[in-house]
Amino acid sequence: MLRISEEEKKALKGRGIIMTRDGEHFVVRVVSSNGVFSAQQLRALTDAAEKYGDGRLALTVRLTVEIQGVSYENIEPLASAVEACGLVTGGTGSVVRPVVACKGTVCVHGLEDTQAFADALFREFYLGWHSVKLPHKFKIAVGGCPNNCVKPALHDFGMYGQSVPELHADECRACGKCACIDKCPVKVCSKGPDGRLAIDMERCTNCGKCIPACHFGAVHEAARGYAVYIGGIWGKTQRTGTRVPGIFSAGEVRSLIEKALLLFREQGVTGERFGRTIDRVGEDKFIAMLLSDEVLARKEQILSGEKHTAGGASC
Repeated sequence: MLRISEEEKKALKGRGIIMTRDGEHFVVRVVSSNGVFSAQQLRALTDAAEKYGDGRLALTVRLTVEIQGVSYENIEPLASAVEACGLVTGGTGSVVRPVVACKGTVCVHGLEDTQAFADALFREFYLGWHSVKLPHKFKIAVGGCPNNCVKPALHDFGMYGQSVPELHADECRACGKCACIDKCPVKVCSKGPDGRLAIDMERCTNCGKCIPACHFGAVHEAARGYAVYIGGIWGKTQRTGTRVPGIFSAGEVRSLIEKALLLFREQGVTGERFGRTIDRVGEDKFIAMLLSDEVLARKEQILSGEKHTAGGASC
């Protein structure tokens, strides 16, 4: 059994280097910015796994790679090898966690460039906020469409692409076979009493499939961007995220994440998940604060406070 202090064990875990059940070896968690690795990076990781670990690499649910079976004396050489191929170790602690993105960038259903956006969020919030201790971990997910492949509503801050249709009934030709109805995956497009297209917007998921389908351009795009959920939890306890009203651009989403983190640090209690903070404050009140810019005026004060230096996890 390897004997190291609890302080060193905690420090290593903060770097994504975690002791395994046998008490003698470690897994080293390698973080990607968006779940995409270059072939060169993967070759470097497999070489490092053979040289410094037991030759195994495991994928985590947050799109990171863990190199397994690493002995204590190989930790620093492995960390250097990871850094040399442009990657970092980490992904633990009461901080912003690695950003998860679906394959919307290359997916036929994707409405947004999820991988590029996740990369930008990773650099701004995972790297940029890495020294900011939060009451608990904070997970971000970027989805490309309403298929919800990354389960945005089960993350602390989740989003997915939206393309909102707007029907111009006067341009509809009441075709005998409507392409919009055929393309609609959730069957909210139908024919009205006059034979023209009707869209049930209460049930529409804003996948955008009907917009290019109409041969006569009767369906226009009214808005495009992201739907946003806050406070989702999928762990020891569960909470479905609260939908923030509106459709948001990428720039607006970045602003919302910044304000959410500031509010979490200010309003949260150490060991409390973001969703529980929202419940305690009140959903309506919290969303009102999130949509306001008032918290930004206190940014430096909030970030310099010592309230949440302990971190921790109670749920």
